[in-house]
Amino acid sequence: MNPVTTNPYRLEKQNVAILVISQVAFMVAAITVMTLSGVVGQQLSPDPGLATLPIAIMMLGTVFSTLPASLFMKNVGRRRGFMVGALLGVGGGLVSFGGIVAESFALFCFGSMLLGVYQGFAMYYRFAALDVASPSFRSRAISFVLAGGVVAAFLGPWNASALGDVVSSVPNGTPYLSIAVLALLVFVLLTQLKVPYVGEAHQGEVARPLRAIGRNPAFVVALASGALGYAIMVLVMTATPLAMRAQAFSMDQVAFIMQWHVLGMYVPSFFTGALISRVGLSRVLMAGCTILIVAVVTAMQGASLAHFWVALVCLGVGWNFLFIGGSTLLSSLHTEAERGKVQGVNDLIIFVLVTIGSLMSGTLLHQLGWETLNVLMLAPIAVVALSVLWMGARRRSAPVSDAGSL
Repeated sequence: MNPVTTNPYRLEKQNVAILVISQVAFMVAAITVMTLSGVVGQQLSPDPGLATLPIAIMMLGTVFSTLPASLFMKNVGRRRGFMVGALLGVGGGLVSFGGIVAESFALFCFGSMLLGVYQGFAMYYRFAALDVASPSFRSRAISFVLAGGVVAAFLGPWNASALGDVVSSVPNGTPYLSIAVLALLVFVLLTQLKVPYVGEAHQGEVARPLRAIGRNPAFVVALASGALGYAIMVLVMTATPLAMRAQAFSMDQVAFIMQWHVLGMYVPSFFTGALISRVGLSRVLMAGCTILIVAVVTAMQGASLAHFWVALVCLGVGWNFLFIGGSTLLSSLHTEAERGKVQGVNDLIIFVLVTIGSLMSGTLLHQLGWETLNVLMLAPIAVVALSVLWMGARRRSAPVSDAGSL
């Protein structure tokens, strides 16, 4: 007898658990790269100015793979697509390790690109949580998957530092081997992922053109919340260590602030889904904008350790509300036949803006300073808030049937 029919609640919890573990492994890889690859790049690069190129290449790998990954999974299904992504993660870890062994900067950069493509697939774990969960469990399922970042907030830096010299002949190489091992574990677990057939079948459905979907005010809100919220967070987060070092804070203090920032990003995931169910998406999105404004105002008030702590925790929490809220809203705006292109375009735009934000961060900090950089963030925050208000006004005058419960 089909287990989906006999025990659906047990199956959905098993599926979500697999996705949570997969999310943790992927985030350990991402945090390791962000923490360590600049150091390795400096170690291998012929030009010190190219030290952070592996990180940029990883982000570009994600940008260029996000939409193809979504369309690929539309054809072969979530499970097979995620398994391909995990194998790319295994390859990325091994090739990066090989680049360090061979002292080849080009090979190390190629490994970073493979890890970026792995990230391009892994970004869809949160949407898969919606596919495998019942309607009443969906917002909490996506929150649980993103909450894997709480575990990764501790494991990622530990992997990058504590395991760095385990193989003494390959300095900083072991963390990339552990990325490969974790990705292989994910591959094995994903063989047990059971996405309901309805979540992957599209025959007989007519997909609307993206232009028609984009005219829905709720789509604009979902896109603005996810893309602008993520870009704001990455830009300020990337500038924070440089700003703190300019104020003579130690690296231990920088690490302390960044760890609390990551916790601020993911700890709320344990209750954001329930909060959406209780008060509605619009209120959660507006709360996210308000918390980001608190982060900006705090950064304007001073540059003490306490100011950085409050600002970065608020930055993380505000991002969480916008990202989970936007992802939940987006999932209600498309049919199964439209899922691949809608989610792919959404994540493509997110990572284009994230890449631009990470590249601009150092320049803006150098030219404008920490306080002014934060003030500039008020403009995109205002865009998100105004889009939510616009959606509400449109909904009151002409209810949008496919916008879900707002």
